[in-house]
Amino acid sequence: MIVMLAAVGGAPVAPPVGLRKIMVPILGVMLGSGFHPNLFDHIDDWVVTLAILPIYVAAAFASSMLFYRKIGGYDPVTAYFSSAPGGLNEMITLGGEAGGDERRIALAHASRIFLVVTFVGFFYAAFLHISVAGDARPFVYFSDVPLRDLAILAACAVLGAYLGPLFKIPAAPILGPMILSGAVHLSGITGSAPPSLAVNAAQLVMGTVIGCRFLGSRPAEIMKDMSLAAGAAGSMLCIALGTAFFVSYLTGVGVQQTFLTFSPGGLAEMSLLALALNADIAYVATIHIARIVLVIAFAPLAFRLLGWKNVS
Repeated sequence: MIVMLAAVGGAPVAPPVGLRKIMVPILGVMLGSGFHPNLFDHIDDWVVTLAILPIYVAAAFASSMLFYRKIGGYDPVTAYFSSAPGGLNEMITLGGEAGGDERRIALAHASRIFLVVTFVGFFYAAFLHISVAGDARPFVYFSDVPLRDLAILAACAVLGAYLGPLFKIPAAPILGPMILSGAVHLSGITGSAPPSLAVNAAQLVMGTVIGCRFLGSRPAEIMKDMSLAAGAAGSMLCIALGTAFFVSYLTGVGVQQTFLTFSPGGLAEMSLLALALNADIAYVATIHIARIVLVIAFAPLAFRLLGWKNVS
């Protein structure tokens, strides 16, 4: 929030791009540490959630696009790629190539993530009486992690960050390390989580990067596009909440977890919220990964089938 206000106010802030490349793999390793050998005891809940996910994505996508078209007056291309609930960088690139307004698409996604993270935190505190789990997860010092395990976690971060883009994995900088970390934790090779100091530093860098996405935007432009993003994100969140209650009814998983799973924020941001709220990170992260993969795989295909052009 502070960085976003500074960016809009014209302060000379800059996104820590170099640090982000280092910190994002740490988040991936942290997310992977949420996987454990008895994880698949609840695989039935995952299957039900994954089966309902495409219906939720289609409904959230359509409601957001309708809002941007009818209320915001966006052209079809910009509205379409602004509404896709996942793959921020991919949607900006694809939207620009299709003739959309890249700046508006970027602002729509940055605003959606910012608003969803803010609202979800408020919703959990005000309505579910769940606040950030400050002491729920013990602080892990560097000295608490054996050198062997530190070396394994570091290898997951470095190799995952290298191999992810090589194999063209979506959200590769975070997903590559997460896959390797998940593998070594599932197999029991290590049970250690990364040190809390490294994770906290990564959270700080990610928050700064989100705030810096508003650089160069005029206050009036920000207010208009954020108002539209609030409406679009609100429609998505309503559908997410309804879906969360439905999945909770079917599976018995608490709505405090299913709502976090379907909330249309970014993978890193929602996973960090799962960490802060002491939720099942593996469950939340896996469903968000599936959502992102689904959007990246099918949104461009559906766009080509619709045959829209950039005309109002």
